[in-house]
Amino acid sequence: MLILPAEADEALVTTAVDRISKVISPTGGEVTKLDRWGRKRFAYELARQTEGYYVVVRFTAEPTTAAELERTLNLADEIVRHKVLVVPEKKDKPQKHKAPSPTPA
Repeated sequence: MLILPAEADEALVTTAVDRISKVISPTGGEVTKLDRWGRKRFAYELARQTEGYYVVVRFTAEPTTAAELERTLNLADEIVRHKVLVVPEKKDKPQKHKAPSPTPA
């Protein structure tokens, strides 16, 4: 998740997503979903700003890529805040077998 300045336009969002793509592409990763939440009010003031433009980027990448992505996002001037979360893969739950119901005699 990225928080950009409230006055962010399409070019700024594209720049931020391209920055992420450049980090994860060499390791075989890819951006799978881009969700723009738009302008939201902060719970408290950040760097003298009260609003930000929220963007959620879902991607697949190697686990070692997270550290490099964190470093890159920390250095990006256009990003107010960011958070990288590792979402575990969904595993199929084993289905419980129901005992056959007794048949009436």
